[in-house]
Amino acid sequence: MILRRVISHFKKQEWTAIGLDFLIVVVGVFVGLQVSNWNEGRAVDQQSALFTERLTADLLEEAWNFQFLVGYYDDVLTHANKALAILENESPASDESLLISAYRATQYNEAFRRRATYDELTSTGNIGLIRDQTLRLTAMRIYTAPVFDDLANEGVASRYREAFRMIVPIHVQNALAANCGDRIITTGDFNSIVDALDYACETGLPPQSIADAASNLRSDKTLVPLLRLRIANIQTVAGNLTTYNPDIASGLEAVMETSQ
Repeated sequence: MILRRVISHFKKQEWTAIGLDFLIVVVGVFVGLQVSNWNEGRAVDQQSALFTERLTADLLEEAWNFQFLVGYYDDVLTHANKALAILENESPASDESLLISAYRATQYNEAFRRRATYDELTSTGNIGLIRDQTLRLTAMRIYTAPVFDDLANEGVASRYREAFRMIVPIHVQNALAANCGDRIITTGDFNSIVDALDYACETGLPPQSIADAASNLRSDKTLVPLLRLRIANIQTVAGNLTTYNPDIASGLEAVMETSQ
């Protein structure tokens, strides 16, 4: 339509009309581009808002995971040191107390990671959709830090844990796990973090079973050195979680504050 009009005006040498037609075309193209850019920008903004919301939710759970692991390994260390003191005759305690602390010193935990949003953003090259710099940097740090894998690997490879499992009868281990093991806690419930492993309990075992198992622990000459090694390893790896990753802790705190 416009093209036919331009040709007609050109044949008649109606230069003013030709200029107006040209202006209409230019304005039309410009408006079309602006509308297209606006629609594209709005779509990007919507994507950004959606991924920001999702990543914030993930990092709030990671903040809980972080605090849970700090508290959990503090409990493990508490019982590891208690068991060591008993085995080295530096602290008097009952056989049942020795069994409980020695068992809890074997424990490790790896919190479930929520990283699907981050993995999607990085695999598609869309991490820039997260415009909040603190949120983006915190995600990059927490999902690339090796310390969480280090914690789990330390527990899996623990020679003390292996020795305890070899020394203590299975029925005693089962009773310890059932009555004195990790509490079932709700992810995201910060109140449940407190004393997740360090709580009062009884094994429910007959006195003779307790005495025999404790005697096995006391008489094994490899257990104390391995327990010392476990304590040192936990102090190193768990210490890395807080001492050498302050940016992660401060970033997670910022995410929690802004989400409230």
